[in-house]
Amino acid sequence: MSDVLVDNIKNRAGGAVGAPSGVVVTGVITATSFVGSGASLTGIDATTLKDSGGNVKVQANTSGIVVTGVSTFSGNVSVGKTLTYEDVTNVDSVGVVTARAGIKIGAGQSVSAVSGIVTYYGDGSKLSGVESGVVNFVASGDIGNGQTVIIKTDGTVGIVTQTGSADPSSGSSVLVASLATYYTGCAYDSTNNKVIVAYRNFNNDGRARVGTVSGTSISFGSEATFNSGGHAHYISCVYDSTNEKVVIAYTDGGNSSDGTAIVGTVSGTSISFGTKRVFETNNIDYITSTFDSTNGKVVIAYSDNGNGTRGTALVGTVSGTDISYGSKAVFNSGSTGFESCAFDSTNGKVVIAYRDQGDGNQGKSVVGTVSGTSISFGSEVVFNSGDTRLTASTFDSTNGKVVVAYRDYGNNEYGTAIVGTVSGTSISFGSEVVFNAVNSTSIQCTYDSTKSKVIIIYKDNNPESGRAIVGTVSGTSISFSAETEFEDGGVAYTSCAYDSTNEKTVVVYQDPGNSNYVTSAVITTDSVIPNLTAENYIGIAAEAISNGATGKINVLTGTNTGQTGLTTAKTYYVQNNGGISTSPGNPSVVAGTAISDTKIVVR
Repeated sequence: MSDVLVDNIKNRAGGAVGAPSGVVVTGVITATSFVGSGASLTGIDATTLKDSGGNVKVQANTSGIVVTGVSTFSGNVSVGKTLTYEDVTNVDSVGVVTARAGIKIGAGQSVSAVSGIVTYYGDGSKLSGVESGVVNFVASGDIGNGQTVIIKTDGTVGIVTQTGSADPSSGSSVLVASLATYYTGCAYDSTNNKVIVAYRNFNNDGRARVGTVSGTSISFGSEATFNSGGHAHYISCVYDSTNEKVVIAYTDGGNSSDGTAIVGTVSGTSISFGTKRVFETNNIDYITSTFDSTNGKVVIAYSDNGNGTRGTALVGTVSGTDISYGSKAVFNSGSTGFESCAFDSTNGKVVIAYRDQGDGNQGKSVVGTVSGTSISFGSEVVFNSGDTRLTASTFDSTNGKVVVAYRDYGNNEYGTAIVGTVSGTSISFGSEVVFNAVNSTSIQCTYDSTKSKVIIIYKDNNPESGRAIVGTVSGTSISFSAETEFEDGGVAYTSCAYDSTNEKTVVVYQDPGNSNYVTSAVITTDSVIPNLTAENYIGIAAEAISNGATGKINVLTGTNTGQTGLTTAKTYYVQNNGGISTSPGNPSVVAGTAISDTKIVVR
């Protein structure tokens, strides 16, 4: 444009370029830049826009707007259709991201292609496809799907298992004293970790020794006399853990066969006695005793020959080296024999088993409740309708059950056992189980609280030998291991006690094959060594894992689906053999809670 034309424009606009009144262009104006808001501009093709640096580029088409550069918006952006950007690698939001149709992490990729940590804030109730309660571990040995596992010190995991034999074994016999004996009694002093053996020699007096278990053998200290100048019959020995004393009850043949008891104090490998005290002035038989740990009392039961041989019991209270008695109570008004008793520490009750000689010689049981210095009884319950003899009783504290062993005279004199469940002041029984299908005598029993097993001692009469067998209580029944022989000849006047410190059962007996000397043997319940402890259980295998491979373990809160035969809503415990059961094992380790017959939530 020439200078003249510019001047003409100026003149037509009012003479000055800075104050034009308007420009009218009937053609096209081409400019490299525009200065101003542009608010009144029309007819502009905005299909392509970008800033001077080229950082923003917006293309408009009939489907929407595509942003191909970096865009920063200070206000709200509303997208009516789909906002797609295939190359987005990060979303950084300082506010809330709402994904109405869901979020997929690693969609279309293998699990190994997704890395990093996803942190979710919220209750997670709507999350799906998330595997919780599962951790990968390296297997030490092959692990099957659904097997219980422990974690080892090197960080690997292995199955819960055990090694060794489940059958009992016996050490060599040891002489208690080179004396011909009748009647023996045995108790474990848990304060001094000693076994007390009481016995009557052929010269009539009652004597005792303190035994120390070492490995599979036992040694004895000096001998002490608890009853001199008379026969000591039907010896029963019990430990009062409240007063830390031994109580020996017996019939004093040198004093009109009165029922008598005496308190003993263990010191080192010796025992000393207080003054003997009469609890029954009539001639009595079949003395048995137990310690009520709930009330801190000794309970003595017997047949009262001065009162029609009625089954009778009373409570003894130890004070220092002395003992006093409450009033006696009759638990069976008929002629009674072969009494045995045990204390049910779960229910705080005394249970007495006996032969009711006034009612067909049936095997019966009764529950006693101690109150102060008295004892009262519930109704009698029959556990064997046939002729029952030589009862022996113990309490399984793990399962909360009483076990009665006896000679079933009505069934070929077989050694038999039965499990009793106390409820209130009554007791019910499961089915009888034969543990020795041979004529069995000299039956005694005790409870191994370490292995949660019942130990039964008896004489097998075909051929004559002293034997021990281990029983396992399950529900209201009992099953047995193979037996072991502790004496290859006949035995008589047996007694036994469990040494919980050394985890051994001590058997005391008369050995007819060795001048009737009083003899002992140490029984090991089993040689099983479990790898399960109270702390190393980690969970249940969620899949089969080969030795050395890495696999999934359902840990705390995880749900394992590799089970069968579970009862919903029941707590299951890990057993030493690797299985699970609703009964606690030893140690007691919770496996989890069943939520169906095939699923268990690990706890």
